[in-house]
Amino acid sequence: MTPRIGSFEEYQATYNQSVQDPEGFWSSIADTFTWKKKWDKVLEWDFRQLDVKWFVGGKLNITENCLDRHLATRPDQAAIIWEPNDPNEDTITLTYRQLHAEVCKMANALKALGAKKGDRICFYMPMVPELAIAVLACARIGAIHSVVFAGFSASALADRINDATCSMVICSDGNFRGSKKIAVKDVVDEAVANTPSIKKVLVLRRTGQAVNWDDHRDVWMHDALDGMSTECEAEEMDSEDTLFILYTSGSTGKPKGVVHSTAGYMVYTTYSFKNVFQYEDGDVYWCTADIGWITGHSYIIYGPLSAGATTVMFEGVPTFPDAGRFWEIVDKLKVNQFYTAPTAIRALMAKGDEFVEKHDLSSIKVLGSVGEPINEEAWHWYHDMVGKGKSPIVDTWWQTETGGIMISPIANSTPLKPCFATKPMPGIQPVLVDSDGNEITENEVEGLLCVKFPWPSMIRTTYGNHERAINTYFKMFDNKYFTGDAAKRDSDGNYRIIGRVDDVINVSGHRMGTAEVEDAIDQHPEVVEAAVVGYPHDIKGQGIYAYITMADNVQKDEDTIVKEIRDVVSKHIGPIAKPDKIQVVKGLPKTRSGKIMRRILRKVAEGTAGNLGDTSTLLDPSVVDDIKAGAK
Repeated sequence: MTPRIGSFEEYQATYNQSVQDPEGFWSSIADTFTWKKKWDKVLEWDFRQLDVKWFVGGKLNITENCLDRHLATRPDQAAIIWEPNDPNEDTITLTYRQLHAEVCKMANALKALGAKKGDRICFYMPMVPELAIAVLACARIGAIHSVVFAGFSASALADRINDATCSMVICSDGNFRGSKKIAVKDVVDEAVANTPSIKKVLVLRRTGQAVNWDDHRDVWMHDALDGMSTECEAEEMDSEDTLFILYTSGSTGKPKGVVHSTAGYMVYTTYSFKNVFQYEDGDVYWCTADIGWITGHSYIIYGPLSAGATTVMFEGVPTFPDAGRFWEIVDKLKVNQFYTAPTAIRALMAKGDEFVEKHDLSSIKVLGSVGEPINEEAWHWYHDMVGKGKSPIVDTWWQTETGGIMISPIANSTPLKPCFATKPMPGIQPVLVDSDGNEITENEVEGLLCVKFPWPSMIRTTYGNHERAINTYFKMFDNKYFTGDAAKRDSDGNYRIIGRVDDVINVSGHRMGTAEVEDAIDQHPEVVEAAVVGYPHDIKGQGIYAYITMADNVQKDEDTIVKEIRDVVSKHIGPIAKPDKIQVVKGLPKTRSGKIMRRILRKVAEGTAGNLGDTSTLLDPSVVDDIKAGAK
């Protein structure tokens, strides 16, 4: 099985080996997996054209590594433990034997509905076992899954379906989320009305609520599964065949379909999972993410299952029925590794220590943080209150595009430093560069974070538009992957991620392109122009601050306008993108060439507008005083 690093000295030796002989290093890791045919060559790469291939000529199926290979050694071990939204509903445990059987049944059902290798299948589902089962079933038959977070709007869902020309949507009738019941099928129906490629909609009965039904298109999941065999031969896939597409917001309005391939992704997510979290046989591991995001793909499904772990899936939210729900589950399941987002940590910290103190958290060995840099106050509360001062925090930095954790402490090996992601993982070669692309070799510096050598789980393309992937990630600095983040490196070579340098806001760990939000606001018929920036938010990390100019003849009061704009954004993207603050302004600060000076808007939003620098180049400098006077 995948090797595990046991000390900082071992980390240093392993890291040095991985950089000196990357192909030999990754070949030895890949040897621990099940292959239908071994590779002919470990690596071919060209960053300038974004042509990267790992384990060239290898043949495999990722589900044989997540399921079949464990049947001989751990058939009755829990693979997935599912905790429902409502604590009064029963927990469901699926052993590796049971999960294998369910995945095969689902794979056969998908094939019976016409799905085949290379088809794109879109998911819009709650966090239920059937989501993980159906994702694995896609991989079993060679279909490409595209999971869309079930909080996005019908319009956003339709965009993603159309971009990938998906042939099927898998959804539920509804979704329990805290005290709410969400009409999932209604959103899918609205989306599918504008998606000509969709042939079938497969529907899980979850909430039992009434749904509209199209007999030619819609199929109940329980009917599709009825009578299906529990055996399904795994499709042979090439190492570089696409495993999934996952959409991420960018600095331009249209979301990007990040493409991940099969073998490299499998090898890297498994290796990083086992090492970062120091997972040992018998442990219970829980990542609280949604599978609609990359964290759920890599560290709920593929990494843990390939490693033979017990992975927890949770349907609900951290504050329902009260703010002790996370800790109640940790206590109940005796969770050993707990991986969540700073947003959740800050929200629960604000609820008070009593919700933590009433539960036994002594089983926790490792705490993880993901989605955004964790602030120092939250780090200490997490470490002291949840971890009782004994559990290391692995503050992980990575991206949808990287596929797996890139910079992170390795639990119980790497010295910790609050707010620092610390050291690169073996095989990862980060560099800091200045704005001209010159590498900064000394320490105690800030720079733009790049990676100068390929790693197995990296992005291969953006679906249907390879040039966009090159321009977004590889054009800025020659022969380097540009992360879009700025970082500091301290005297010991530890990295601290400062944040985005492009027009992307990190809201509760979810990247949101400012252009995407602006485009949605512009759908309001009386909005003339919008500019969106991020600002510090106590809970979310960053909030969304929107400046808007309205048509001259608008008679509505500002409260009505604000509500309408939030509704428009919710409809076009989803509730997660609703601006926290909306300021109606008479004009936006623009240069004479018409460029909006977002630097000024950010400073106003952040409350640091005392020194705005030179505003003389603005077309109308007076608008700045009006904006400052009306700041929220």
